[in-house]
Amino acid sequence: MELQVIQNMIYEIRGQKVMLDRDLAKLYGVETKALKRSVKNNMKRFPEDFMFVLTREEWESLRCKNCTSNSRGGVRYLPFAFTEQGVAMLSGLLNSDTAVNVNISIMRAFVSVRRILSVMPGIKDEIETLKRKMEELERCTLEAVNDLSEDTRKELDDIYLALAQLASKQKSAESARKRIGYK
Repeated sequence: MELQVIQNMIYEIRGQKVMLDRDLAKLYGVETKALKRSVKNNMKRFPEDFMFVLTREEWESLRCKNCTSNSRGGVRYLPFAFTEQGVAMLSGLLNSDTAVNVNISIMRAFVSVRRILSVMPGIKDEIETLKRKMEELERCTLEAVNDLSEDTRKELDDIYLALAQLASKQKSAESARKRIGYK
């Protein structure tokens, strides 16, 4: 399994590096509902620091950041987010050769992400700064679009008013003209 593919499936939620149930199910080659069923049948193995359920706001935020949509109109059940320890615990539940090999790759990906963050300690702060700047830029852009829209609407209203005035002047000028010709 390619390390970069797995690293792209690791998200930071609630200050923790996690993987979502649907991504893990895809990697393990099982259905998401089968993975969730196995977890629900063994909930005592998954305390909150191993696995937690995303809130609707967290899920929407994650979907918006990744520009994903669901053609069926949304998810029925909110996804599970597994920390590194939760993924390790999953290996005990899914005891197939595929699950073992995938878990080894996932553990390497988590270690690689941790190593990158430790080698460049300032990168996390820089990423947070960039995120804040991007959010500010998005907010400013939306405000500018709204302001532009308001100004544009005012200008269009002025144009419609001027056209209406011209049309009424033209009608009054036509009725005031002296008719010439045959009766």
